[in-house]
Amino acid sequence: MDNRQAIGSWLSGPRAAAEEMGADFGYRGERLGLPQEGPGSVAPLGRRFGALFIDWAACMLIAYGLIARGDQQAAGNWALGVFLVLSLLTVGTVGSTPGKRIMGLRVVAEDGGRLGTVRVVLRTVLLLLVIPAIVWDRDSRGLHDRLARAVQVRV
Repeated sequence: MDNRQAIGSWLSGPRAAAEEMGADFGYRGERLGLPQEGPGSVAPLGRRFGALFIDWAACMLIAYGLIARGDQQAAGNWALGVFLVLSLLTVGTVGSTPGKRIMGLRVVAEDGGRLGTVRVVLRTVLLLLVIPAIVWDRDSRGLHDRLARAVQVRV
């Protein structure tokens, strides 16, 4: 066997090489017992980024108009605080931020229940650090969701 086939190329990556050799990774969310499509399935990345964009834009508007009083530099810093409060209150109570609600998403515990307060705080703080949110597992969950034992699903 050619070593390049076992390792994968820089274009296809090791997952593609493993799949060519017969490895079955299943669909996103299968290991969590979630359906492949429809309500309750793992939220697609596009919708998650859209929800984040909506939430961040709302936080920037609130920070710029109500707190920073027009100071753009201060508004960016205040927006982080507004996002923290928004996420803690909305994910902790109804399971989704306004952006997630618009995009048809919800944050639930791995077992399908609600997240407790400690897990919501952990998830939100890690999300604000950004790096944990861009490190994903094979179920497309960010490290912040994984450590909080949460998953974003379609409604």
